[in-house]
Amino acid sequence: MAPKQSSHLTLAWAFLPLILFLFPLLIESRSTPPSHLPKEGKHHHQPFEFIKKLEGCHKGETVKGLHQLKQYFEKFGYLPRHLTNTTTNDDDSFDDLLESTVKSYQLNYHLNVTGELDAATVKQMTRPRCGVPDVVNGRTRSGKDGRHLNSAQLHVVSHYEFFPGEPRWRKSHLTYGFLSGVQSIDIQSLRSICASAFARWQRVSIFTFEEIGDVNSADLKIGFFRGNHGDGAHNSFDGFQGTLAHAFSPPGGHFHFDADENWGINPSSNDAVDLESVAVHEIGHLLGLDHSFDTSAVMYAYFGYGLRKVNLAADDIAGIQDLYN
Repeated sequence: MAPKQSSHLTLAWAFLPLILFLFPLLIESRSTPPSHLPKEGKHHHQPFEFIKKLEGCHKGETVKGLHQLKQYFEKFGYLPRHLTNTTTNDDDSFDDLLESTVKSYQLNYHLNVTGELDAATVKQMTRPRCGVPDVVNGRTRSGKDGRHLNSAQLHVVSHYEFFPGEPRWRKSHLTYGFLSGVQSIDIQSLRSICASAFARWQRVSIFTFEEIGDVNSADLKIGFFRGNHGDGAHNSFDGFQGTLAHAFSPPGGHFHFDADENWGINPSSNDAVDLESVAVHEIGHLLGLDHSFDTSAVMYAYFGYGLRKVNLAADDIAGIQDLYN
């Protein structure tokens, strides 16, 4: 028996280095969170999730949570602020005004205009999106479809929009810099991504862009922020998978990312938002473009995780060239 026991010990000692090598890897794999989960420190709630519980609601009902729906429509411009009861949070009635508001939203996003919170409307409303309102100061769509296109393009329908009063820059060379907010991505990657995003607009417009070190002197100021960051309560960021970013029309120049999002660089899965895609969209706002209701356009308000949308569509190009003639 002695020789057999010795052979077993010899075999065990032979595999010991392999066991010692694999053990730390096994421990690490058990302690590492799945890649699709929000990064540490991120908010795990989804700000628009409450809308799913309201699916099927229609005029004449009183349902808990409808006051939040009214706040959603207020935030994105469909309901004037003086008409919503946002202080007491007790207005849960689906009245005529809310029905009209839902219809306006459905019309803008090419949904069936039912006035009810049907499945398609709820699905659209719960997607992550830009924080810039679709409607400003009660302004509805201008109805300018096809009006600005030349004779060779009359078969094309335009969906681009401008901000009220059509604000625009009075110069063609714009400088930009980076604010010292929350660091969500390393500065060199951010600089490279933003340079690429600006270049996409430069190729189709009158503009040239230059990064400068003194952000206070820059025309355009870019940074990452959380929650209420000084832009007013209605422009507060809301955490993971809500509003992704916002930017101000000329000559405002401020462009802010929500630091609580999972930002990625050309992500290959649905665990991150592509930083450059959102940057291209927000730069359009900086230059004076409002949201487009063309789903292929960069200036379309809604976005999603794992998507990459950086190439300007015909509608984006027509919009910026129309605004600056």
